[in-house]
Amino acid sequence: MEKISANTNALNWFEIPVTDTARAKKFYETILDVQMESQEMMGMEMTMFPYDMQSNSGKVSGALVKGEMHKPGADGPVIYLNANPAIQTVVDKIEAAGGKVIMPRTLINEQIGYMAFFIDTEGNRLALHAAN
Repeated sequence: MEKISANTNALNWFEIPVTDTARAKKFYETILDVQMESQEMMGMEMTMFPYDMQSNSGKVSGALVKGEMHKPGADGPVIYLNANPAIQTVVDKIEAAGGKVIMPRTLINEQIGYMAFFIDTEGNRLALHAAN
């Protein structure tokens, strides 16, 4: 395994804490228009974002996790989820799905694109990023 460099990801995996797996799964499937699979692992409920464990593509993914060491919160690190091809499409779904937009679509700069912040159904603060 390579150490962190300009050619590797600084992030390998992320976990978003949840208290209600079904509610959180519905929220993220709705806003990101994805299908997520749930499973029990090491005494935790885990709901996976799309990924291909067989591929060695270097793509990063993560999961919604309900477990003793996973407590939702609005403080701490911020994870930016991929909202391509159009961030506003995702932002427009957040409140109807039970979340709250706390920073609307905002231009970072022309080269980097746009960002937005939201609170999910579990009380976590997250962000979105997209080119448009």
